[in-house]
Amino acid sequence: MTRWTAADIPDQTGRTALITGANSGLGRRSAQALAERGARVLIACRNAEKGRAAQQEIARTATTAPELVELNLADLSSVRDAAAEIRERTDGLDVLMNNAGVMATPRRTTEDGFELQIGTNHLGHAALTWLLLPAMRPGARVVTVSSLAHHGGGLDVDDLNFTRRRYHPVRAYSQSKLANLLFALELDRAAKRAQHDLISVAAHPGMAMTELTRNTSRLHSLPAPVHNVVHLGTRLVTQPAEHGALPQLFAATAPGVRGGDYFGPGGIGEVRGHPSRARVSKAARDVRTAQRLWEATAEHTGVAPSW
Repeated sequence: MTRWTAADIPDQTGRTALITGANSGLGRRSAQALAERGARVLIACRNAEKGRAAQQEIARTATTAPELVELNLADLSSVRDAAAEIRERTDGLDVLMNNAGVMATPRRTTEDGFELQIGTNHLGHAALTWLLLPAMRPGARVVTVSSLAHHGGGLDVDDLNFTRRRYHPVRAYSQSKLANLLFALELDRAAKRAQHDLISVAAHPGMAMTELTRNTSRLHSLPAPVHNVVHLGTRLVTQPAEHGALPQLFAATAPGVRGGDYFGPGGIGEVRGHPSRARVSKAARDVRTAQRLWEATAEHTGVAPSW
């Protein structure tokens, strides 16, 4: 694992990968890397125009041109439609990379009335994953992208939408990223119980330069000078997106990855560096909370796993 880079990705010819949020940042870098190694890559994007632009850019160096799937994770009807389309267009998936997300947004809700961050980052991805389980080939990997932020704030399964608690953007983001990791680990346990040949793993990028911070400042309607300072400050403390994408690419492709693994940058504080095993918080290791979240997710989304 020492100093692993995208050059170490094994040949992906004959494999099919679906990546959410692949029009920018970590998702686009992941799509580019897999397509360059021969994978058939489906890029799932909310904004079709941005998706087509990313599609054209990735195609310039790809062995196989990527394909676009329209997907709005903040709308469960879109999630269902996209899952159905993916099952029709492919004969199976080898990689599902749950990458898309929003961060520290003002209080907003999804089309289905969920708090935006838990709805997009967790509920939408969980529903998509469950709907695509029948399409997973033996040995397929589900890679769910979490964050260093999962270490803070905790998760209230009984109040995922902040209806009783005072809403705080960063706390809600932390909760959603903890939910991502809890879900990935519970999916691994559920697959093992069902004796299903599926590898569920998680990864985080450390601190990477992506569109998340820029989009967050826009959503908060910060003045242009403040927005520019935020952008400059982010560039100074983060690593490039192509480096931030390495842990999730390692999780998706490296030999020897086992269900329940969690990867992140191997440098000090897991902020930057080459892929290594990451620290899982005590809250993320709580099996009872993971089971309760699993049940609440099925209730909220109206979707249940089908092996």
